[in-house]
Amino acid sequence: MSGMAEASYYFHEGTATEAYRFLGAHEERIEGGYRYTFRVWAPRADGVTLLSDFVGWETGLPMYRTKDPEIFEAIVSSEASYHGSAYKFRITRGGRSFCKGDPYAFSSRGGSDGASVLTDIPSYSWRDADYMRMRNAVFGECELPVPINIYEVHLGSFFRHPSGAYLSYAELADALLAYAKYMGYTHIELMPVTEYPYDASWGYQVCGYFAPTGRFGTPRDFCAFVDRLHAGGVGVILDWVPAHFPKDEWGLYEFDGEPLYEYSTEWRRESRSWGTRYFDIGRREVRSFLISSALFWLREYHIDGLRVDAVASMLYLDYDRAAGEWEPNANGTNISSEAEEFFRALSSAIAAYVPDALLIAEESTAYPGVTASAEKGGLGFRLKWNMGFSNDLFAYLAANDSGRTKMHSALTFPIAYAFSERYILPISHDEVVHGKGAFFQKMSGEDREKLATYRTALLFVMTFPGKKLLFMGTEFGQRSEWNFDSALAWHQVEDGNHDALREYVAALNRLYLASPALYEQDFCEEGFCWLSADDAAQRSVAYLRRSKSGEELIVAVCFSKTVTPPLRLSLTRAGRYRVLFSTEEGGKTEEYSTVGAENFLTLALSPLSGVILTRRSDTVTL
Repeated sequence: MSGMAEASYYFHEGTATEAYRFLGAHEERIEGGYRYTFRVWAPRADGVTLLSDFVGWETGLPMYRTKDPEIFEAIVSSEASYHGSAYKFRITRGGRSFCKGDPYAFSSRGGSDGASVLTDIPSYSWRDADYMRMRNAVFGECELPVPINIYEVHLGSFFRHPSGAYLSYAELADALLAYAKYMGYTHIELMPVTEYPYDASWGYQVCGYFAPTGRFGTPRDFCAFVDRLHAGGVGVILDWVPAHFPKDEWGLYEFDGEPLYEYSTEWRRESRSWGTRYFDIGRREVRSFLISSALFWLREYHIDGLRVDAVASMLYLDYDRAAGEWEPNANGTNISSEAEEFFRALSSAIAAYVPDALLIAEESTAYPGVTASAEKGGLGFRLKWNMGFSNDLFAYLAANDSGRTKMHSALTFPIAYAFSERYILPISHDEVVHGKGAFFQKMSGEDREKLATYRTALLFVMTFPGKKLLFMGTEFGQRSEWNFDSALAWHQVEDGNHDALREYVAALNRLYLASPALYEQDFCEEGFCWLSADDAAQRSVAYLRRSKSGEELIVAVCFSKTVTPPLRLSLTRAGRYRVLFSTEEGGKTEEYSTVGAENFLTLALSPLSGVILTRRSDTVTL
């Protein structure tokens, strides 16, 4: 089987992992110049014409069917390089004619124009070999006994020039690396940078699944962005959107005149809420497209992980549909077997080719086995967002004292399922948009109470089992909802309270990174033990976190706005305990000693406060 025939075969089988090397546009150096090969999958097109800066935008160059009749090809030779030139495909069907961007383009003009830009896979000299060796050694282990503390970022609004102009990838790399290192984050998670036409979609309406957005620079600039962060020991995670795509005329929408990348069945075709088209993940060529896209970012751009958006919308046939608007599967349930097969194929491909990459599910339901291996019947994700934890916590924080007493299970119930999946605890962009208010505004009470509650809530999140994620601006208590179209409210940091809050978060992050008890056993019961779980009247809980070596930290938090009686905790180990970390301004310096055969320790907490205790004989270096 020839190379082209083999690539075509795997593409149609749905098992291609590098379809971007076969389809799309590719440059080759030849004697006397260059040869450019263009290929596009358009099975129902009557004809396809290449339009470009170099063959013209009116007449263009006809493309011809290959031995695979579903794929059209054109070859252009030139003494000069056409690198950076724009091109499109004009597709004709049934007397209609329309122009499309290249689905496999490595660069795109985006916007309403959508022309693809002739750019091959960046030939970049990576300098992150040491980082990649470390990543392989540390993140190859399934249970991830390492600290993962993610800073979620929208590149267009993290920071801007005074003129309102975007920062470049190079400027963003310098700013984010310095900030992440100072604040104690292990990873940056980027909201989608796959090319998208509509700014207000925040990147979630993707048209360029192989193209980093040109808003901040070139593909090579994006390589340098990742390389720079890796040089400083900071990982890069990308939001990746395989659920749906927009209906921009130049994009994937009805690509060859009829539904191709989307479902042909009308009831499955479109999202009512998003106004987008759902990928037909049961179609094998679409699977090849999406899995190749995922592996492209991990392989070619050294991305450390993919956060897969809107997993539930793919898993459930009745997602965003009313009764009577959907059809059950062959077993009579609402689960999409096509989605299950797709996610298992995706996770298996990543496990085979990039086993140290993080595949993360944004999945909001109780679907079982999201992070179980595909071999064991799971979907094969490495981590899953625990959105229930976040939603329950936010509702609890918004309540007054009496309301918190009635909602005490918001603090305790999450442990009932904490070890059923490998969870990330997210305080994400989803929680600070669409009228939900900034995290700071979710707290009940006056400013003083909000700040105290804020500190205590973050202590609770950072010490509860699960990896961590915080959306940008939350670390300094931005008061306004996030706006994609302007920079964060950095001027608030000039306020002493918000500057102190940011320093508090940095100190809490550093404690987390320095404390194996807070991350080594996130996914097993041995790493957690309740010390006080039922004290609803005092709005408080206390628990123990334990490392693999036996290091123990005691965490106690109080969400009451009034003084409450001391907690009486029965500990596993006798001795003297000191305050390692406190939410209160100025901190606490008290020491406590256990008494009696049951090693009781009496701990008085101030209203809206929390502490972490350690035995005097244990040391944690911050």
